Amino acid sequence: MTILVLAWLGLVLASIPALLTWNNLPLFRKAPRRAPAARRPQVSVLVPARNEETAIGRLLGDLLASDGVDLEVVILDDASEDGTAEIVAAAAARDPRVRLVRGGSPPAGWCGKQHACWQLAAAARHDMWIFCDVDVQPTPDAIARSVAALDAADAALVSGFPRQVTGSFLEWLLLPLIHFVLLGFLPLARSRQVASPSLAAGCGQWFITRRADYERAGGHAAIRASLHDGVKLPRAYRRAGLRTDIFDATDIASCRMYDTSHGVWQGLSKNATEGVGSPATILPFTLLLGGGQVLPFVIIAQGLVTRFAGWPAGTMAVAGAAVGLAYLPRFLDARRFGQSFSSALAHPVGIGVFLAIQWVALARKALGLRTTWRGRALDPQ
Repeated sequence: MTILVLAWLGLVLASIPALLTWNNLPLFRKAPRRAPAARRPQVSVLVPARNEETAIGRLLGDLLASDGVDLEVVILDDASEDGTAEIVAAAAARDPRVRLVRGGSPPAGWCGKQHACWQLAAAARHDMWIFCDVDVQPTPDAIARSVAALDAADAALVSGFPRQVTGSFLEWLLLPLIHFVLLGFLPLARSRQVASPSLAAGCGQWFITRRADYERAGGHAAIRASLHDGVKLPRAYRRAGLRTDIFDATDIASCRMYDTSHGVWQGLSKNATEGVGSPATILPFTLLLGGGQVLPFVIIAQGLVTRFAGWPAGTMAVAGAAVGLAYLPRFLDARRFGQSFSSALAHPVGIGVFLAIQWVALARKALGLRTTWRGRALDPQ
């Protein structure tokens, strides 16, 4: 295979996420403003918490400052080994909108988070629910606008993607890829037209649903063994014949998922084999991502080293066009979602590290190795 053929391959593969991102960005809308209503929506905000003493107080303050809704905030203490429960109990003593639920140990076959969310659903008093991770920072209008997004989508489950806050090196390098993978490989218009579970998407940090729809879909019991509720919960809804949708939550919520590079590697590894790193998808995604997002840069680098000696005419132009298409979605995402432009410049390195995490996770699964997350051992997926 000549270098020119490889360059054309890179160009074709790079064009896929570039075109999809270009088409998806106008469709990936922000939550609408909610018009003042005679009756404020009643919402249960359901938060699983395990060893979250450094963040739970901040989240409670954010949620209790919400406008335009009548809410209860239900925090499930999932066998925390720190002061999480005490902080929530003190908040509940000051504000009747806060409730503390003491969670039980997950039964055999249950992931800890899915079991915690299942218990939260049983404890909710209202019929409109938001499942929220502790590390999310919502604005005062986030809940009201998320309810409006659910109504506007005419869906049973919607998921908002918050702005991802980054600090450490791997956060900076890898977390902006969330939007790249989402908008670069999901045909959003078709996802809204076709009820196929394979076209479902979501973000486990921020889900909005109603009690009746949750129960019809089987709720978190339907995905009890999963470590990846962002993908698996929307699929469960779709298997039950219910519509799901996603929206841009960057203006109503932010989230710092991890606070160290080691945490990023562990966090992306724990659910890798239920997504890109699954045995069924890892080879196609390695081809798509490696061929379209890394190969063109390798070709250009090789050309600079060899001064393009002996290269067929047009190779440099084709490879340069492929590099431009590889960068296009990253810079569009950076502008739209407030991401780092320097991280976008490091895009091929980020893709290489991301693929390495998927392959390492798959190898660990094949070897039967266990992963520890928040002090709890996880079974291989």
